[in-house]
Amino acid sequence: MNQEAPAKSDLELLDAWREGDTRAGNELFNRHFDSVCRFFANKAPNEVDDLIQRTFLACVEGRDRYRGEASFRGYLFGVARNVLRRYYRDKRYHEARFDPLIASMHDLGPGPSLIIADKREQEILLQALRRLPMDHQITLELYYWENMSGSELAQVLDIPEGTVRGRIRRAKQLLEAALAELAESPQQLESTVANLEGWARDLRQRVRSPGASE
Repeated sequence: MNQEAPAKSDLELLDAWREGDTRAGNELFNRHFDSVCRFFANKAPNEVDDLIQRTFLACVEGRDRYRGEASFRGYLFGVARNVLRRYYRDKRYHEARFDPLIASMHDLGPGPSLIIADKREQEILLQALRRLPMDHQITLELYYWENMSGSELAQVLDIPEGTVRGRIRRAKQLLEAALAELAESPQQLESTVANLEGWARDLRQRVRSPGASE
């Protein structure tokens, strides 16, 4: 009885893709597509497909930037963060320097998320996340949606791991302030804040690609 070959690691697939194996590239792309789609869906809803393609292309072209010394997810989302920063920096080339600890997605490009909410608390949470400075939004979305560890978040955000806990705490404070502004009643605010992890977990399942059929 033939046994199936063990699944290749992300690094093995990446190395094979870099050597021209398109099947390995497709497997790696499919393995992480949903997560990367979630990453961009609430930050640049009109450019999701293009930014996903840019991210994976940068991964395969960045031969010297990642050799398996840390988490592949940390590397992948670090690239996605740089792609997003470059996208908004290029859009604002005529304005002041883009600072991801100041500028929010709401300020840069008001518009709906591509994540479909079926509860008002979820809609408010998505809106509140978009009102956070970009790096704080990234911190919370990766923390809640991708269950990223402190070391992975440090890799994505290019900060010391010891700084991550404080970054998460500050991001939560800013999120609660944004929720307080958006909530339509004290009861709605209390419901959203009290079940923050539950609402976030439910939203994780609701990403849709711009080209997906209804």
